Amino acid sequence: MAKTFSRDEVAKHNTEDSLWFIVDSKVYDVTEFVDAHPGGESVLRQVAGQDATVAFYNLHRHEVLSKYEDLCIGTIEGEKPQVVTPKPGDLSTVPYAEPLWLTPQFKSPYYNESHRRLQKAVRIFTDTYTTPEAQARELDGKHISQELVDRMAEKGMLHMRLGPGKHLHGVNLLDGAVKGEEFDYFHDLVMTQEGVRSNARGFQDGQLSGLTIGLPCVMNYMKDQKRRKAIMDEVFSGKKYICLAITEAFAGSDVAGLRTTATKTPDGKHYIVNGTKKWITNGVFSDYFVTGVKTDKGLSVLFIERGEGVETKTIKTSYSTAAGTAYITFDNVKVPVENLLGEENKGIYVILSNFNHERWAMACATIRQCRTIVEECLKWSHQRLVFGKRLIEQPAIRQKLAKMIALTEANQAWLESITYQMCHMPYKQQSQHLGGPIGLLKMSITRAAHEIADEAVQIFGGRGLTQSGMGRVVEMFNRTYKFDAILGGAEEVLGDLGVRQAMRQMPNAKL
Repeated sequence: MAKTFSRDEVAKHNTEDSLWFIVDSKVYDVTEFVDAHPGGESVLRQVAGQDATVAFYNLHRHEVLSKYEDLCIGTIEGEKPQVVTPKPGDLSTVPYAEPLWLTPQFKSPYYNESHRRLQKAVRIFTDTYTTPEAQARELDGKHISQELVDRMAEKGMLHMRLGPGKHLHGVNLLDGAVKGEEFDYFHDLVMTQEGVRSNARGFQDGQLSGLTIGLPCVMNYMKDQKRRKAIMDEVFSGKKYICLAITEAFAGSDVAGLRTTATKTPDGKHYIVNGTKKWITNGVFSDYFVTGVKTDKGLSVLFIERGEGVETKTIKTSYSTAAGTAYITFDNVKVPVENLLGEENKGIYVILSNFNHERWAMACATIRQCRTIVEECLKWSHQRLVFGKRLIEQPAIRQKLAKMIALTEANQAWLESITYQMCHMPYKQQSQHLGGPIGLLKMSITRAAHEIADEAVQIFGGRGLTQSGMGRVVEMFNRTYKFDAILGGAEEVLGDLGVRQAMRQMPNAKL
């Protein structure tokens, strides 16, 4: 049974030989910890024998108490801790920290019980297994562990990364949280938004995002059904890794400008591939490369296995090398013609086929990340003391928070509206009508992320520029939000796409 102490008893322990203090009604004995304290011993001696709750939360994240829980020796008699310590799977009670459909007092027409079961199951999985590894790998730059991949595969989480479809039918999805046959784009939205809550942007892409954008090309365009199933089984089981290799130093959004070539051998049985690819996510550790190439009369897509002539090198970017971002060299790589995905010289259709889903998923993720920053700023502004007041008491800070909340909620609402259309349109209609709106949505939220990152750093000050401590989540976001403004199509390109699609529908209307 935990010991209890009076505040007078704690006050006596303020000497060199015995140093105690109180944080949130819990008593900590830091006598042996003083020399090891990262902030120096003088800070601890200033609060010896006192209630240090306000001082502690002015300098530390709540999670620090969990890290040093062995220093807690009891509680203050007649008192209970007031600060919420979230458990795996818990919803945040901070206003706007969760989308409105997860806030008890609000209703939504879009979600049913299966979405709520899935959300709960994914959050428990993420909090328990993903976040601890994500934080560690973001720092050390190592790639995702096979142990975590195996866990994800076992729970059907790799299957769900591709969105709704027959590939989910009969698959055990998180121990029955949702049936594969009923999995829709709102389940997909839940998976994506819950999955990025680990706040480790490099690891987020390293968590097999190459599968999300690369495997659909195999699933939909490989002609040999037996081979297609074998490859999909390997990837879904986590035994093989795949990536999409389109971008080059010569061509990013300008896909038609690719220079990697694929020339047929005289006997017509193979392609010989030569060229380079750059900024390929997961390329460093992938076994398979869905590769855009120039053939004799246009653009084609080949499925290339790692082997002789394929070389990958790590590219260091603003986020962690846990993403496996690669520079790839193809040097006289011999590829069977059976590895052609789709039709020769019509590869643009293969590449474009998954753009809507990729961009939509990126919008899901960025909105969730913005919401996390809103939560961080609300917490910080309530606990940080400046000039004798909490930050939240400053009108300028409240104005910044209002802007951040409004941008996040507006984009979430737009996202859900588009997701509803996706649930009620066949693929052909999605391609015809949603490319523009999804492009505009992605542009909108990455522009919002720019504003939110700026305001968040101003609220956190120097801590928002520091990779550890109170502002680490804001620092990460500020350093990496531009990835989503570039990957999957630059803001300017997608904005133009949205307007050009609208132009095609423009009637002969006059003012």
